[in-house]
Order: sequence, then C-alpha cells, then structure tokens
Amino acid sequence: MAEASVVLDSLIRERDSTAMRRLMLLRHAKTERAEPGESDRDRKLMKRGREDAPVLGAYMAHHGLVPDLALVSPAARAQETWMLLATGFAKTPRMQIDDRIYNSSPRNLLQVIAEPRKARRLLVVGHNPSLHEFALQLIAAGNIEAREQLREKLPTSGLVVMDLPIDDWALVHPHAARLERFVTPRLIATATE
Repeated sequence: MAEASVVLDSLIRERDSTAMRRLMLLRHAKTERAEPGESDRDRKLMKRGREDAPVLGAYMAHHGLVPDLALVSPAARAQETWMLLATGFAKTPRMQIDDRIYNSSPRNLLQVIAEPRKARRLLVVGHNPSLHEFALQLIAAGNIEAREQLREKLPTSGLVVMDLPIDDWALVHPHAARLERFVTPRLIATATE
C-alpha cells in the first residue's frame, strides 16, 4: 500500500508540475537620465545597471530560473538589460521584442501574457509603474515578507518570480499567482556576504 501511495504522490506532483506556468517580471537595470533632446526609448544603462544585470542573470541560471521565452520592451535600456542578463545562461533563451510592453498598463500586460504560446516559463523585461502594478494585481499568495518588500517598490533590476496553477496562458487572471521569490541585486549581495 505504501508503494502505491508513493507512485500516486509522484503522479500528482508530475501532473501538478505540468499544469503550472512560471511568470517572471524583470524591471530593466539602472538607467542614465535622458540627455536634452534624447528620446526616453534611447536611454542607456549606467555603470551600476551594466554591473547588476549579469549578476542577476548568474543568479537566475544558478537557481533554475531560465525562461523558455523572454518578451522584451523595445526601449534600449530593456534590451541592454536582457543582453547582459542572458550572458549568465548556458544557452540563450528565445527572445522577442514586444512594442506593447513599453509604456504599457497592467491591463495591456495581462493581454500580452494571455496570448497562446508553448513557453512554460516566461520572462517579461519592462518598466515601472506597469510591471510593479501588474505583479501586485497577480499575486495572491506566497512569502509574506517578500510580498511586503515587493509592495513597497519594484526597484531597477528587480525580479518577481510567480507560479500560476494554469496550463494555458489564456487562463491567467488577477489574484491567480503565488509569489515564488522577489530578488534584487542588493538582496543577492546581502545573501552572499
């Protein structure tokens, strides 16, 4: 009887894992201020941002947080963040630039996420305030301390990792996610000291 229980538990875990989607939201790394006459989309990362993004990529790779697909804002700072972040992965995941992420709203981000795709682990590299507001709308459970930290703010290079008990992105809806972790370069540095 115990053997049957182990097999059943194994099957339940396997079924549960196939009915899950992981959504990761990443705010671009620290950016320079716009120069006079410079477009907001053209702003580049500052030194700290160029240092933070690869640290976060290495952390993600080490903890198995590698996306199947990255949807990246067309803004230069988001694309630069992605390129530096992706250097931490053994194999660079697929990436698509999605114009709808720039200057978006939580409602529009929900529509972007809800599109049909095979990716089980999705990363969105974008901007505040929409990413922060979107994360807060989706999360219904998870570590209380991490949820409180996230509620305060989503800083540059902040990564929100959420698990959703769905098997199709079209089923994503507010208050459906469990916060798996909230990570920033500062939290990574504190943990390794």
